[in-house]
Amino acid sequence: MTKRPPRVLIVASHPVQYATPIFRLLAKDPRVEIQVAYCSMQGAEPELDPDFEVEVKWDIPLLDGYSWVHLPNRFGPPKLGSFFGLVNTGIWKLIRQGHFDAVVVYTGYVYATFWIALAAAKARGTAILFGTDAHDLAPRDASRWKRRVKKWLWPRLFRLADIVPVVSTGGVRLMRSFGIPEERIALVPFCVDNDWWAQKTNLVNRQFVRTRWRVPADAPVVLFCAKLQPWKRPSDLLRAFAKANDPAAYLVFAGDGALRTELEDEAASLGISDRVRFIGFVNQTGLPEVYTASDILVLPSEYEPFGLVVNEAMLCHCPAIVSDRVGAKFDLVRDGETGYVFPCGEVDVLAQTLRRVLGDQETLRKMGEAARARMANWSHADYARALVGAIAKAVEVRDGSAGRQFSSRG
Repeated sequence: MTKRPPRVLIVASHPVQYATPIFRLLAKDPRVEIQVAYCSMQGAEPELDPDFEVEVKWDIPLLDGYSWVHLPNRFGPPKLGSFFGLVNTGIWKLIRQGHFDAVVVYTGYVYATFWIALAAAKARGTAILFGTDAHDLAPRDASRWKRRVKKWLWPRLFRLADIVPVVSTGGVRLMRSFGIPEERIALVPFCVDNDWWAQKTNLVNRQFVRTRWRVPADAPVVLFCAKLQPWKRPSDLLRAFAKANDPAAYLVFAGDGALRTELEDEAASLGISDRVRFIGFVNQTGLPEVYTASDILVLPSEYEPFGLVVNEAMLCHCPAIVSDRVGAKFDLVRDGETGYVFPCGEVDVLAQTLRRVLGDQETLRKMGEAARARMANWSHADYARALVGAIAKAVEVRDGSAGRQFSSRG
């Protein structure tokens, strides 16, 4: 018998350009009824991004097309990155009195609000879903004590969830290593708005963009698109590009951050300044032309749970070279087909890979086509399908009865 769709509360730290299109899609989905609760409005309002070191306000609508509420922070202005930076005590009342069938928490356990939401769901008997985008225990700052804490905490933490959503097959493997039962792990693919990216890239005048960059139309272009921060290891790419020693190739850095001046100085010392471009922070609507005007993306990060820039680049016919610390390697980067994977920090290996592909435009073109094709089944529709299925399963787990079924018609 067809029942009403489950009422689902989605708890998010703040509006994110990648998540809001999914919320709009779910708002139209007859299989669920969603309400989003934001703990902060960062991103929807202009604010200094400490990593980009520029004021950021995303130039796409973040709050349209779905139902949302803003939960006031208990102790002054919200502060992302701090446990007590998000103490949204109103989440307790919302969960206890909101008659939700399931709560999906996207804040991460590093905020007080997560624990309030978890306690409220447990007290109310509401199904709860929370997971991670990680594929291993490595922290961003490489602290040994954090790894030890995670090794002890995470198996206990994720057993508290009715269903654990993860964003890659690497995450599935991680949860299995903790002894989480297979039926309580859900692969919910980390994705971007494929249709939007495909539409925008088809409108790009590649030659016009390159003219603006002062790059020849036929030159091979390597792209770094991320914050210029130490854990992204942009200097590895700069040095590998110099070692590759292709006089026809150019390197473009799209992004800003603490390392920019250092990178500009190093480019000069390496004698390649004339072939390196720093174009600064690029907002969302400007990124399709950046990827489309490039030939290959390189993401050399030492800490990268997934790396959505890989999704974006591939949708723009731009294959990717990623380090083995990048989570997208598990599902999107097929070695020699849609890109390459190299050992993090191995500058010589990266240089060899660049040398192999930069002189072969036909191979780059074929890899670009394969990259775009790979994204056909890694989309918002796949995400929504997986999340709705995970929610239905979580409600069944919480109810303790497989007999209660919600409509799964899409």
